[in-house]
Amino acid sequence: MSTPSTSPRPSVIQLAIKEKAALYAAYVPLFGDGGVFVPTTREYRLGDDVYVLLSLPDDPQRYPVAGKVAWLTPPRAAANRTQGVGIRFPPDEKSRLLKVKIEEILGSHLGSERPTQTI
Repeated sequence: MSTPSTSPRPSVIQLAIKEKAALYAAYVPLFGDGGVFVPTTREYRLGDDVYVLLSLPDDPQRYPVAGKVAWLTPPRAAANRTQGVGIRFPPDEKSRLLKVKIEEILGSHLGSERPTQTI
């Protein structure tokens, strides 16, 4: 008798980004649908489902994102990078609108050469 496989429930991460510089450091424009870097010491694997409640600077709303782990920054990574995971936004309309909102907040910062937490 086989038991039905149950995938683990996605973990929930609350990420409150309070200033534009922190948003710039966390945002991942490289992902076509957008994404964010989440500092965490919790272990994840590529492809893990993660539910992120994202708060943006000067915005009281929290944005729920059902994303996937798309890269890992391990502990003691080179160049003193912060340990954490890159979460890719899903290819849906809510994510597209969130990506537009983030890019509006960042404006000209998007073209900056300043280093970020992301790839």
